Amino acid sequence: MKISKNRSLHLPEKLSMIRKFVKKRSGKTGLPPGSIVYTGEKVVENIKMFLIDYDDKNVEFRELSAIEEAFPFKHLPTVTWLNIYGLHETQNLEKIGEEYGIHPLVLEDILHTDQRPKVEFYKDYIFIVFKMLSYDEHKEEIQAEQISLILGENYVITFQEREGDVLDPVRERIKNPKSRFRKYGTDYLAYAIMDVIIDHYFAVLEIMGEKIEYLEGKVIESTGSSLVQEIQFMKRELIFLRKSIWPLREVLSELSREEDSLMSDEMRPYLRDVYDHTIQIVDTVETFRDMVSGILDIYLSSVSNRMNEIMKVLTIIATIFIPLTFIVGVYGMNFNFMPELSWKWGYPVVWLIITIIVLCMFAYFRKKKWL
Repeated sequence: MKISKNRSLHLPEKLSMIRKFVKKRSGKTGLPPGSIVYTGEKVVENIKMFLIDYDDKNVEFRELSAIEEAFPFKHLPTVTWLNIYGLHETQNLEKIGEEYGIHPLVLEDILHTDQRPKVEFYKDYIFIVFKMLSYDEHKEEIQAEQISLILGENYVITFQEREGDVLDPVRERIKNPKSRFRKYGTDYLAYAIMDVIIDHYFAVLEIMGEKIEYLEGKVIESTGSSLVQEIQFMKRELIFLRKSIWPLREVLSELSREEDSLMSDEMRPYLRDVYDHTIQIVDTVETFRDMVSGILDIYLSSVSNRMNEIMKVLTIIATIFIPLTFIVGVYGMNFNFMPELSWKWGYPVVWLIITIIVLCMFAYFRKKKWL
């Protein structure tokens, strides 16, 4: 796997992210609670709305040109799933709020796309917020999209920022007349949507695991400065994953425990199963964080060991030259009465002594395993 070298989160990028978050928040400064203001970015040009209506005998798929086309289905005994892509046209959300009796604070949370995963129980519906994660191969980073889900007696409404998701398996299973969707109500549909999205986390974790293995191999082979940037980027990705997944435990725990007529007792085993998946995902993320911290420790140890090796070689060279410097220093003195200066064999004898000293020191260093 190839990992880009230019993805580290430098200080200007951190400041840019902080400014973007503050800008989203500041856009609502002074407005009363429940104000319908979209704080995200416009990621689709045109809002698209799809409706699936089904019971145990029939199923209908349709794309809506106006939100009002979905309102008659509210009064039918069938199960209706309204899926909306794009949130920048807030008038659609206002119409949904009026028709389905959605609290203004819920509508506000739908448009605020930096919400922490949570669940809120109301008289006629349940409001759930969680994240859909995917891995962008082009940017080589994890992408998160907020999914807002409203579970009513005979309807489920999901809001997404952009078109495209991982919910096609749910749609295909709805088409099958023998599937459980056609026998159960909206609570099973809501469970299935969450289950597919959470199961897709495992695919993201698999990619992260491959990247960590790549870093492990690379940090052993080399100690380049770019490795620090890659390790820091990986740590940031795992922190982001943890932030998106950790609160899901509370959401699923509340859903499985809460006594609510919209979530039948038959769904509790399914919710506990998804809860177990979430625990497994959280444990995997924590394991990955420990592994990345270990990789950083290995990198720092490798750099330290490499520096120690360099210092050892330089120290040995300096140690060898100490007696040699002493010898040539003695015979470099300009005294008139030094008998060896006039000796015929003085020069070769000095070189012989120097050679013997060097060989003896090398032998001693090898014996001590310093070389």
